[in-house]
Amino acid sequence: MLEIVKRMQRVTLILKLCVDQFLILETMTPLDFMEFRHHLSPASGFQSYQFRLLENKLGLKGELRVRYNQENYTKVFGDEPQIYKAIIVSENEPSLQQLLSRWLERTPGLEETGFNFWKKYKMAVDATLEEDVREAEAEENEGMRTHLHTQCKRRRELFDSIFDVRIHNALMARGERRLTHTALQGALMIAFYREEPRFNQPHQLLTLLMDVDSLMTKWRYNHVMLVQRMIGSQLIGTGGSSGYQYLRSTLSDRYKVFLDLFNLSTFLLPRNSVPPLTRQMKSRLSIRESGGVGGVVGVGGGGGGVGVVVGEGGNTYDTQQQQKQQQKQQQQQKREGDEEIGVGSVEGEGADFEGVGGGGGGVGGGGDGSDLEKSIERSCEASM
Repeated sequence: MLEIVKRMQRVTLILKLCVDQFLILETMTPLDFMEFRHHLSPASGFQSYQFRLLENKLGLKGELRVRYNQENYTKVFGDEPQIYKAIIVSENEPSLQQLLSRWLERTPGLEETGFNFWKKYKMAVDATLEEDVREAEAEENEGMRTHLHTQCKRRRELFDSIFDVRIHNALMARGERRLTHTALQGALMIAFYREEPRFNQPHQLLTLLMDVDSLMTKWRYNHVMLVQRMIGSQLIGTGGSSGYQYLRSTLSDRYKVFLDLFNLSTFLLPRNSVPPLTRQMKSRLSIRESGGVGGVVGVGGGGGGVGVVVGEGGNTYDTQQQQKQQQKQQQQQKREGDEEIGVGSVEGEGADFEGVGGGGGGVGGGGDGSDLEKSIERSCEASM
């Protein structure tokens, strides 16, 4: 998870640089642009297949795209078989949005036989809405009381859209929701309990994905404004498109891949209304469970070796309890005079162990462990 967050931070910095480059282009006047515009025809930015690949890999669905000259966006690449094939493949491969949805569905605490976050959250919402109704009824001004009752009704309908799976699925079919019902629950739980160790980096990832969506939208907006500045809003684009009018249509929420993450704030509750974690659930969010979604990076005993535990999901959390346990193990090893042990063996259901022994040269757990970076990369791939 740490590696994923690091790479997403890199992606956001690259996109920020792309957005800022428009500042240089905006120093050009329309007359300056007219001097070389005819050399660009019939080329068009719409023909940038790499931008289409980026959109598809993020998770932009074809049915949500605005049609280009009343045709599918892939038709413009029909004369280039290799490029056309690459775009079709990218449409059928699992996208980042799809992988994110699957990952969120495994969020610990959603189990009905366990903490059952969704049930507790629904009870908290009901209590909050009932309090709003009581406040509305206590309002003395009739006009304001009617307005408050209308607001309460609208808010109830809004929450019903996430509690009723049929309504949610209907919104997904219309393209107004992106995440599955269970994945949306996971995203909400991470948002509420983001300060817990196990949810800290997942929350960072969700924030970075929103940053990517925002920067893509800013890039589109800056492009639209530059086009309007250079050729106005009526002139046809160099590639034969409607130019400004077409580009402006791509600024809608249809082109936001992670739209649901932005809309999570609609369903948040005040801190004093958030369902409290049970002692058992708080423990689960503080440590890595055996065979669960997560991973541990540890520094081992007397020989000073380093090891990596990779479990399903590959998240990395180093808690105080684990540190204390490691310290006790180190003290025990020193008392026994065993300076040859590099790293204590760690086992977990579904986990692989790779470690490198320290001063004594011992190798832990059955992997050659010589390439720590590759181990982390495999962990990140597993988590997505």
